Amino acid sequence: MSLKNKVLQILEENRSSCISGQQMAEKFNVSRAAVWKAIEALRKEGYEIHSTPNKGYQLFASSDILSKEAIKHFLKKEYRAFDVFVYDTIDSTNNAAKKIAVDGAAEGSIIIADTQTAGRGRMGRSFYSPAQSGIYMSVILRPKTDISDTVLLTTAAGVATCRAIEKVCKKSCAIKWLNDIYIEEKKVCGILTEAMTNCETGRVDSIVVGIGVNFKTPPDAFPKEIQPRAGSIYTDEKPAVTRSQLIAQIINELMDIYETFTQREFLKEYKSRSFVLGKQISYFAQNNWHEALAIDISKDGGLIVQDAAGNVSTLHSGEISLRNIR
Repeated sequence: MSLKNKVLQILEENRSSCISGQQMAEKFNVSRAAVWKAIEALRKEGYEIHSTPNKGYQLFASSDILSKEAIKHFLKKEYRAFDVFVYDTIDSTNNAAKKIAVDGAAEGSIIIADTQTAGRGRMGRSFYSPAQSGIYMSVILRPKTDISDTVLLTTAAGVATCRAIEKVCKKSCAIKWLNDIYIEEKKVCGILTEAMTNCETGRVDSIVVGIGVNFKTPPDAFPKEIQPRAGSIYTDEKPAVTRSQLIAQIINELMDIYETFTQREFLKEYKSRSFVLGKQISYFAQNNWHEALAIDISKDGGLIVQDAAGNVSTLHSGEISLRNIR
């Protein structure tokens, strides 16, 4: 690790207090001049670092530049060994995660970007990914399971993200099946889960869970066609936390659920957060929209629906609409 990254790490770990240049120089066995150069290099990258005579340096609480050091600081101890890759710009974090998964990346590897040039959602849609305002991340999982559990992991990621937003940002969340998270009737998060299987065994080699969160995107910054339904965790108010804190908490919650996800205990919470159950919906299947009543969530995360004739079926993919929410 470079001296600059070491200095950043200690500043991230001590945001609430000042750290003197002398303390850092002694800790890293370098000169105070070397520490000062590292501080100046971080400032040039955009880090808001305050210096106080006879006290030292302090990273402002408002400084919200994504970094591996910041994210790992907020991870649970058992997850800090995960590989974390942070990019300023990338085409798609899911694309990057799939590439390194094929090359043997370890379970728990995390790809994060400040912006995506080709972010993707479900059904082939693009995912609006502006810089400095959102969270765009993908996590590699290697469950010993088959392809049928892909939907189950999507629902698990939905619950994990809701828990993280509520714990860190103090905002109540609801879920629109299958993968959209809403705050006050506005979509703030989408989840895209992609599986790579072994053709010979039919087993899953790896699953990439992609999570995109509108963290502090201004309402008028969204493309006009999605402005009526797109929202952000923080809109008018200044964020009380950083994106790095929320990213780490999402990982903490997701990996906690993942340890026992096949036991399906989290589905109770998924159901309680759903705002489609008991409602009339439209769903897209076989190139047509159909009307039905959403009645339950299946044990594998599918949406159980009943049509006007009383026929019951389970949706495992596709698109649903409720009260013009799409």
